[in-house]
Amino acid sequence: GMAGLAAAVRARELGAGVVLHEKGDRPGGSMRLSSCVVWRYREWDRFRAECPGGVPELQRVVWEGLDEALAWLEALGAPVVARDTGNPLTTGIRFDPAGLTETLVRRAGVLRLGEQLTEVAEGAPTILATGGFQGDRELVRRHVTAEADALVLRANPWSDGDGLRLALARGASLSAGLDEFYGRNLAAAPSIRPEDFVPLAQVYARHATVENRHGERYEPRTWSEIDVVQWTARQPGARAWYAVRDDALGEPVRERTVGEVVAAAEAAGARVERRDGATRVEVVAGITSTLGGIAVDARARAADGLWAAGADVGGIST
Repeated sequence: GMAGLAAAVRARELGAGVVLHEKGDRPGGSMRLSSCVVWRYREWDRFRAECPGGVPELQRVVWEGLDEALAWLEALGAPVVARDTGNPLTTGIRFDPAGLTETLVRRAGVLRLGEQLTEVAEGAPTILATGGFQGDRELVRRHVTAEADALVLRANPWSDGDGLRLALARGASLSAGLDEFYGRNLAAAPSIRPEDFVPLAQVYARHATVENRHGERYEPRTWSEIDVVQWTARQPGARAWYAVRDDALGEPVRERTVGEVVAAAEAAGARVERRDGATRVEVVAGITSTLGGIAVDARARAADGLWAAGADVGGIST
């Protein structure tokens, strides 16, 4: 994914010879499936307030270094779509995901597609960037939710804990937050394809009444609604219902309105009910990336000769 490609490009700039092992049949990982907004909080105190379980030393590395890293990506030629995240709490850049991937691949060195790294060789400095463990149902069941089989994998299918297993075999430690993940509640359509991951995201819980199939309610607490999807993931069938008053359908949700997001859900075949001045939409939790993982120091070191990057690293956004 993006972390592995960026690490490979930077390592080559610093004079290293790089061989990039990509388990999948294409480069780019889950970044290729995303809206590709790379961002940080504008204010350090807000970052800490939103992610109080994270390791401050690691958070500082991200918060202080991201602007320079974005400028580096631009200098490489990565195509920019927008310079606004659409959220006043954050700052960042939206790239074209295919263009960003191509820009990095051209500079990443030897790329071996469809070739999984099964062991870390002694004496060969290795960076693990396998994207987390959301693709392994058993690991998700063990660490995140008993409803693992009901979750939609809103990510590439290859990020299934290889980095975690390789790191532990070399004596690395686990971070905090193994029970947390980033994702989105999606319209519970009969079929959800990768191209549906962004348009079917139902990101208007703050305008809705949220409840599970038994009528038990949840009150959203965060602007990102990450708490809502984590709650949904632990409900029966990893499902919930959003009930929105008709007078809230015009509320903005990024470049769309709540009503337009609901219309996309209905067009995809999700259960949408209208009665008593409200619209109810069935949603299912989609898991994009795990937030816990390999413990590293401020230089990304996990063990002797071993480093980790991207979603393999835990302890930042918890």
